[in-house]
Amino acid sequence: MKRLWRSPWFRALSGVALAPVCTLLVAAFLAPLPAGLGEGASAAPNSVRFHDAHGRLLGEVRADGGGLSAPVTLDALPPQVPLALLAAEDARFYRHPGIDPIAMARALGQALWHRRIVSGASTITQQLVKNVTGRPRTLGGKLTEMAVALKVEAKLDKQRILQEYLSRVEFGPNVRGIEAASRLYFDKPAHKLSLAEAAALAALPRGPSLYDPRRGSERLERRRNRVLERMLDSGFASADAVERARAEPIVLHRGAAEGGAPHFVRALLSGALVPELSGQELSEIATTLDLALQREVVVLTRQTRERLAAVDASAASVLVVDNSSGDILAYVGSPDFADSRALGQNDGVRARRQPGSTLKPFVYAAGMDRLGLGVASLLPDVELHLATPEGDYSPRNYDGRYHGPVRLREALGNSYNVPAVWVAQEAGPARVLDLLRRVGFSSLDRSPEHYGAAIALGDGEVSLAELVNAYAALSRGGLVRPLRAVKRARLASGAEIALPPLPERRALPAESAALLGDVLSDPNARAAAFGRGSALELPFPVAVKTGTSKGYRDNWAVGYTRAVTVGVWVGNFDGRPMTGSSGVTGAAPLFRDVMLAAMRERQPEPLIDSSGLRQLEVCALSGDLPGADCPHRVRERFAPGREPRESCAMHVSVPIDPATGLRAGPGCSGSKLELFESYPDTYLGWARGAGRPLGPEGWSPRCPGAPDSGETRPPSIAYPFEGARFVHDPGVSPAAQGILLRARVPGGAARVRFVVDGKPVGSSAAPHSIFWPLHLGEHRVTVETPDGRMSKPVRFVVE
Repeated sequence: MKRLWRSPWFRALSGVALAPVCTLLVAAFLAPLPAGLGEGASAAPNSVRFHDAHGRLLGEVRADGGGLSAPVTLDALPPQVPLALLAAEDARFYRHPGIDPIAMARALGQALWHRRIVSGASTITQQLVKNVTGRPRTLGGKLTEMAVALKVEAKLDKQRILQEYLSRVEFGPNVRGIEAASRLYFDKPAHKLSLAEAAALAALPRGPSLYDPRRGSERLERRRNRVLERMLDSGFASADAVERARAEPIVLHRGAAEGGAPHFVRALLSGALVPELSGQELSEIATTLDLALQREVVVLTRQTRERLAAVDASAASVLVVDNSSGDILAYVGSPDFADSRALGQNDGVRARRQPGSTLKPFVYAAGMDRLGLGVASLLPDVELHLATPEGDYSPRNYDGRYHGPVRLREALGNSYNVPAVWVAQEAGPARVLDLLRRVGFSSLDRSPEHYGAAIALGDGEVSLAELVNAYAALSRGGLVRPLRAVKRARLASGAEIALPPLPERRALPAESAALLGDVLSDPNARAAAFGRGSALELPFPVAVKTGTSKGYRDNWAVGYTRAVTVGVWVGNFDGRPMTGSSGVTGAAPLFRDVMLAAMRERQPEPLIDSSGLRQLEVCALSGDLPGADCPHRVRERFAPGREPRESCAMHVSVPIDPATGLRAGPGCSGSKLELFESYPDTYLGWARGAGRPLGPEGWSPRCPGAPDSGETRPPSIAYPFEGARFVHDPGVSPAAQGILLRARVPGGAARVRFVVDGKPVGSSAAPHSIFWPLHLGEHRVTVETPDGRMSKPVRFVVE
């Protein structure tokens, strides 16, 4: 041996082999003990206990937001609990100094043989260090972890290390510590775990998401049985005990299977819902959540995933609020917090997305305030063009058609886009935006010019929480009250945190809120677009609105009874579009299920307070007081002072000569009265195209009437609008590039002539439009009637 030691080769090889060991020992000597494991450090970070509104435990969560947590002492646990963890993770725990050379050699050999990582070599001490320090998974991080593990073993005894590990190790997404895992999955304290249950929990740290029991027990059961075999091989359990444990099924308690409220808890700890809780050393929080309803909503949200997969949607979020108090009753940020592939930890309740048509009720509220509109007011659903910084903006309806003059009830009920944009433009985008902010949409923080009239169609981003709170304000008659998530909160010192009062304020008149609620709860008002018997119809009065954002990226359904407001979002957290799914097909079925669950123990009440409203009969076409010729009448509600005062002028009875089909003058034998419709100029083009009964314009030659005094109003250019800009594509044939010049002609002249830059370019009979090929430059267009009436010029540019 002496000769061997004297060999320079042997001494060189020994130095090379011992150098890493010496380096590691020096690093261990110099490494500081992690702060969380120092003298007097607690067995785990301070925990916060969360209770629902009825005192039921929601969970115990680390104050640092690390997940469900509850410290344990080793003496309080039955032997099978720590032994199961040792068998699963570190059978030589009591025989190594913090790192396990045998396990390291085995792992290295397996990796070289299989050319991939087959097994790990981290000891329980190393896992504890990683848990406390969170070091990166790099070679340098691994070496530092090993050095610190040696330091921990030198400073702490094995019992303390094992106790810290049991209190901190991850047993599932957002679940840390054996006590928290035992209560979550088996609804019992850890000291009551059976051998089979202890082995099942011991299987989780190797792959918390992979073996998550809420995703199915087969994979976890196989892993549990391997842990039991290791316990038998290590002498930690008898053969009889292992055999009985293998035969025991894994039975989760109902709460674990249905999940809790991880997004809600995370939002509370971050201060997002209650800023006063941020940065505090908390011990207990009494929330407003209803645990029974929360669990049911979680189940409903998960059950809807299969249906949503058919339209390429993977996520859904739900919020339920008590209207009288503003209390949050259920809060589901995603179907599965643990589903990393679907980005399940994203919180869809607080995420900002385009709301589609769900802002329309508030646009019409602005119209009621600024334009004096009522639900019977006539709105134009005809081709509309607006100048924007990006050029011509022309809104389209979801069904691709225009519907002419529509009452506000029809426009909102059927969610027509064009009338909503018209109201936003006429009321003023700044006024609309001001009202939206008053009802709580603080996310809309850009200028009115940024949003423009397109704000009516959801051209902005809001959260589901904002949307639900705004609709809850409608249920209260226009009163906004902040959402409430916490009833009481205590500090670790035992002192109660003083939570500020949540003041109520008026955002819109009670009459406007009542009228909007009346429309949103009227199934007949939306029948033309959505039909009858859809998911929006429930066995009690519900005011509900759906929405679909551009590109089918977001589906919404939000609505209220007198008692609760429910909001649902459906889509993908990564922004992928869905396949043709609308709010009524995507989000509405889940909305219906959740609303039925929320109302199960509540007695339905009248939805709106109509005591301050008047009800009158109006013409269904014009919205005015019905005249003698009006064939269809409906009853409408009005705010005081907003009742119609004019009689309908859109239905007229005209004498017709049956021999010619033209208008009959006095003394025309055999003439008969026929009913026709008479439209303002705005709607004439639509009425002709839609084939409405406008009646003949000329007199019968057999019995002409008195000569007309003649139409004196000038025509006007309907399109293009003043200042419009068009882009000429040099790569496309000029014949394929052009615009439709259109005119409005009072009195309905037979033909009109279009003049561009002083040169006639064509003439047209009704509906008075011609195709004009694009030419570069600035242009000026007018239109003339045969009797010499001329429009004002409209200027536009082709670039």
